[in-house]
Formats: sequence, C-alpha cells, structure tokens
Amino acid sequence: MTALPSPQGPGASVPTMPAGGHQLSAYFSGHGLAAPPRKPRKKRTGLVLGILGGAAVIAALTITQVAANLGYDAAAETHADAVTAASSEKTLLRGDNTDLQAVTESAQLILDSENEAIAAGAEAEDALTTAVADAEGAAQAADDLIATDLPTAGEKPTWFWELFGETSQLEQQRADALQLTDDLTAEAADVFDASDAVTESGIALITTAGEAATAFEKAHLSTRNDAVIALRDAAADAIATTTIDENAVTTYSALQSAAAQVVSAEKAELAEKSGPLMNARLEIEAFARSLAPGVLLEFDWAPIVNGAGYNGSMGGYTTWWWDDPGRSVIELSNSVAEQWPADRSKALVAHEVGHAISVKCEDMYDSSTQDSIEKWATAWAISMGFTDDANGVWAYGYPPQNYIDAAKKCR
Repeated sequence: MTALPSPQGPGASVPTMPAGGHQLSAYFSGHGLAAPPRKPRKKRTGLVLGILGGAAVIAALTITQVAANLGYDAAAETHADAVTAASSEKTLLRGDNTDLQAVTESAQLILDSENEAIAAGAEAEDALTTAVADAEGAAQAADDLIATDLPTAGEKPTWFWELFGETSQLEQQRADALQLTDDLTAEAADVFDASDAVTESGIALITTAGEAATAFEKAHLSTRNDAVIALRDAAADAIATTTIDENAVTTYSALQSAAAQVVSAEKAELAEKSGPLMNARLEIEAFARSLAPGVLLEFDWAPIVNGAGYNGSMGGYTTWWWDDPGRSVIELSNSVAEQWPADRSKALVAHEVGHAISVKCEDMYDSSTQDSIEKWATAWAISMGFTDDANGVWAYGYPPQNYIDAAKKCR
C-alpha cells in the first residue's frame, strides 16, 4: 500500500492511518504485552546430593580405616611390651629355677649319704627333707609356667574390618601376657623361698654335723692322731659351709669319711692293745692325756722300747711335731702296764708326757741338744709332783732349777 505524502507547511496535520490498515502485533514489536511462558529447566539437586553423599561415605571409610590402623598400631605396641615383659620374667624364672634344681639335687645327695658316722640329728634331717620336697614342687610349677607359649602378633592386616578383629585379639593376648607375667613373678618368689629354705636347712644339717665332731672325737680317744686331724679339718670345712652345692656335698662326704676313719683307726688300735694288759694300758693312756690337755696323744705298746722292758725295767720314747695342731706319739714298754699303777710307772709316763707337751712350750727351753731335751722332760715331771727317780733323774740326772721353774709354766 502506498502512503500519501504529508502536507507541507504550517498547521498541517499528520493524517491517521486509514481504518483497516495493517499493524505489527505487540509480541513482535515488543510493546504492550507480557512475554510468553518459558519451558522450565531440569533440577540438579539429586546429583549434588549424590556427590556429597558419596564424598561423605568415602570420608567416613577413610576415617574408619585410619582409626583402625591407629588402633591396631597402639594395640600392637602394648601387646609387644606385654610379651617382652613376660619373656623377660620367663628368662629370670628359668635361671632361678635352674639354680633351685641344682640346690635341691645337692641337698638330696646329702640326704642320701649312707653309713653316716656323725649324725646331725633327726630334727635337722627332717627339716631338710621337707624343704627338698617343697622345692621339687616349686621347680615343677615353674617348669610348667616356663613352658607356656607367648602370644604372637602375626602380620598386620590391610582392611579396617580385619584390623578391628585383629586389634581385639591383640588386646586379649596382651591381657593374657600380663597375667602370665604376674604368674611368673609370683612363681619366682616361690622358687626363691624354696631355694632359701633348702639352703638354710642344708647348711644347718652340715654345720650341726661339723659341730658334733668335737664330741665324736672325745668318744673315740683311742684312735690315731692322723684320723683326728683329718676329722678336725673336715669339721672346720663343714662349719664354714655357706651354700648348698657340689662343694657342700663333697664337704659333708669328707666329714663322714673322716669320722668313719676315726672309728676304723680306733678299732685297729684297740685290737693291738687287746689282751690281759688292755685295761691297764687304757688307764695309762687316760692318765697321760689328763696331764697334757689339748695335746693330741697317740700310744704304741711293745715288749721293748728304747732298750728297756725286761727284768723289771721300763722303757719309753716320744716323738712330737711342732706344727699345728701339736701332736705326739708315745711308745711304752709292756712292763709299764705290768707295774701300773706304781709310782715309778706314773713317773716314767709323766717324763714322756713332758716331751709331748713341749709342743705347747717350744720357746721355754733349749731343744738343740738331747741332754737339754731330756732334762726338760725330767724337770716337767718334777714340776707336776712326780718325784720317783723313774721321772728321768735315774737315767739323765737332776735338771737345773731354772728348767723346773720354766716347766711349771707349761701346762
């Protein structure tokens, strides 16, 4: 359609569009009407929540895994400490139990000693027997504990569900190890007490036997000096015992052997002195010992001694040793016993004892010459009140007064 031209000039007006003209719609022109509704967008909330939920699960699993690892590591460390402590107690108990078994074996050997010449007494033997029985029980209980297996941790698992299970097992094993440690410690105390009891009662038995040697010696006066000296040495060792071990067994055995030798030697001596003069001989020996207490005296008898013994003569001869303990062997002719208890017999015996007792008075006289030695023995017999010439005066002459005075101090 063609538009009419606008009139030119003032006052002219713009003609309106004729009716029925064509106009653009408001939608296309952008004026006057609302925009048509848009198609709604799809919501993404579910996706976000899914992502967040997955992340949370992963985080939770990660935390759980870390916690499981940390828990396992802590349990493994305390488990290892508990096992180490139990192992250490085992080692200590094993050593203590080995010592106990050694002590017990030695004590049993002492109890099993046969042919005991010196008895320590029923009380001492009963005490040691009881201690040994208790020790054997303690040793067996210790062996049983030592044989208990210690728990092991094994390899560390990977996943948390495995870690949690293993952690619980480690904690239980740790509790078992701690209980075992307590049991081992308690048993160690029992082992110590048992060992102490065996040691005390064993020492008591040995020392008691050693102390009994003095009375035993007095009960066997007719034995030989060497046997007595061996008994004294063995008794001293027994009294000095401080432990029960192989040495203690040897010491006790040596004491019993020495005591048995004392008995054997005495039987031999008495056999030699048997016969019609035996009682007189034993009386003379007892008399001589009474003159020189503390000096070991051994006696030998023969028909002829020092060239005398027949036709009413009497002979005597003494050998002595300066070492410790002082000891002497006195030889007497049978005639001394035949004339006993005459004064001349007593005087001659006193002269011989004067030689024997010089082991206690070595520095009181000159022992460099035979004459001086005989003068000393004569002086000693005189100082003891034996004035019969058989005291040595008849054979060696009267001693100087200073010898007699010195002899009075030798007792």
